[in-house]
Amino acid sequence: MNLPNQITTGRLLLSVVFLCLLATFEYSRRAAQLWMLDLAFVLFIVCALSDILDGYLARRHNQVTSFGRILDPFADKILVCGAFILLLGRGYVDEDGQNVAGLSAWMVVIIVARELLVSGLRGYSESSGKPFGANYWGKAKMLVQSVTVPIIVISVGRLRGTEWIVPLRTFMIWLTLAITLLSVGSYLMASRGALMEQSRD
Repeated sequence: MNLPNQITTGRLLLSVVFLCLLATFEYSRRAAQLWMLDLAFVLFIVCALSDILDGYLARRHNQVTSFGRILDPFADKILVCGAFILLLGRGYVDEDGQNVAGLSAWMVVIIVARELLVSGLRGYSESSGKPFGANYWGKAKMLVQSVTVPIIVISVGRLRGTEWIVPLRTFMIWLTLAITLLSVGSYLMASRGALMEQSRD
């Protein structure tokens, strides 16, 4: 349990607290629960920065471990997928039945399905002896998601007087979807060797 893995473990624990805050929030009681979104916003930023830090330290000090290679993407998926799923929940529905986070079910399905597909491809490729690290599109996807989620969180309780954030939020959600789909294509290309070998067998 080196320092990078300790940071990753801490991020996973903070992610649980972050998700509990999102799960507890109710838009109908937003005046009294606004602090939950504020704290969730801060926790997400801390988690996102720790993701950069643990990766840097692991590479800088040659402390990349098998445990870290499993735990790090797992913590990322818990944080991001959990956020999008909970922001789609009934706690984020207004009096007219509209999702105040600007999300639709099909959007979240694409985001979560991408993570499941890439996890499957990674496991299959590495079991075949082929490395399957994060590529440019995967890193870009994580970066965009790490910007989109806090924008959504902070926008939910502050739409009045800050209407300018709605177009920004909409743009970031669509950018997230575009990058997500592009990253799927890049990972399919990266794993095509292992998949073609299996088909020949």
